[in-house]
Amino acid sequence: MDTEYYDDIIIGGGKAGKTLAPALVAGGRKTALVERSLNMIGGGCINVACIPTKTMVASAEVANTFRNSAAYGVKANAPTVDLAEVIRRKRMVVQSMREMNLHNLETALGHELIIGIARFVAPKIIEVTTAEGATRLLTAERLFINTGTRPLIPSVPGLKDAEFLTSESIMELEQLPEHLIVLGSGYIGLEFAQMFRRFGSRVTVIGQSEQVLSQQDLDIAIAVQMLLEQDGIEFLLKAKVLRVDRAGKATKLQIQVADRKVELQSSHLLIAVGRAPTTDLLHLAAAGVTTDARGFIPVNDRLETNVPGIWALGDINGGPQYTHVALDDYRIVKTNLIDGGNRSTRDRLVPSCLFIDPGLAHVGLTETEAQQQGYAIQVAKLDASAVPRAKTLSQTDGLLKAIVDTETGRILGCSLLCHEAGEVISTVQMVMQAQMPYTILRDGVLTHPTMTEGLNMLFSKL
Repeated sequence: MDTEYYDDIIIGGGKAGKTLAPALVAGGRKTALVERSLNMIGGGCINVACIPTKTMVASAEVANTFRNSAAYGVKANAPTVDLAEVIRRKRMVVQSMREMNLHNLETALGHELIIGIARFVAPKIIEVTTAEGATRLLTAERLFINTGTRPLIPSVPGLKDAEFLTSESIMELEQLPEHLIVLGSGYIGLEFAQMFRRFGSRVTVIGQSEQVLSQQDLDIAIAVQMLLEQDGIEFLLKAKVLRVDRAGKATKLQIQVADRKVELQSSHLLIAVGRAPTTDLLHLAAAGVTTDARGFIPVNDRLETNVPGIWALGDINGGPQYTHVALDDYRIVKTNLIDGGNRSTRDRLVPSCLFIDPGLAHVGLTETEAQQQGYAIQVAKLDASAVPRAKTLSQTDGLLKAIVDTETGRILGCSLLCHEAGEVISTVQMVMQAQMPYTILRDGVLTHPTMTEGLNMLFSKL
């Protein structure tokens, strides 16, 4: 078999890979991008994660607005959720973005966009089994691995023989679950829990930790749980699933909670306990690329693997699993390899957002982390109900919290559980990145009435 030679090969067309490919081509590099399926053009974010979930979250928020319209002086009939139409809308949004990405990649790469499954057969040589069944050998001076993650399925007796949903398959349901049990109390689980509760399902969340969102401070986690309980979501925490069985149309779970055993039954079970790296098919040993105990590819602060000339970008390298992080991975590689600069992941400030309603946005350190790192801190807290804009919207649930370094006055971290939290957190992040003191937000003239104005009030608590 003849070997085809390239300057660069990208395996996986997620956010980092699909953005890097045109930049390499523009720089005169002969580049190939290998993507496993036309249905995954653009990566997980567009096809099975951020975009489809937030599209469905928007439908759930519309249903909730109708359901509570009388509180705004608007009388409307109770909403009827047509889940098949929700899914149809989701598919349209995804398809339009996938087609846009396909057009961009085909324009940049032409026939060097290869649809197929790649695996290493030697250092810097990959074998690709194409969608047409052909086999190709490709080699390059530089390779970039950007294959992302997939839903993690835990080892629970009986689970593999029971019918269960993942964060991907649940978005193809066209009939509403009567009772949805969500195994997992992190970001993925909570977004789907509120979404399907607002669609009309009974929802129970099972979490193994003592609190939801185990990486958040306890006060924020409690506030989130209380909000979701107001929606009618039931929680069972500090719980371990011992066994899962499927009997007819029912899924039965045997659960250990402290010193007692509980049995739950539902129509549908969603597994949302995290994401696993898609490195198992790559045969990385042939390239000499090492992985950690979970299968992720360790990298240095320039995203280089242990093998010179091979990089790992996006979720696959074990960093924060956010599309905006993958985009910054692209920027780092572009700066270092194309622009002649020097950029790394050191001191990278990464925000996050949980798309429940109201949303939870966070950047920097939590109070617990700041204490563990030895900072002398001040903590500011403000109920969302104190913000005038929240009152006008009848969106008064939530909590705003900021952590400030006592010595420098700089903001170490901030958590916002409030309406438009994902938008407001960017203002805090910019102040943190500029290393300005919290007084910039305390004393700044911020538009009234907006949710951002709440930052005036929050930092005035210090």
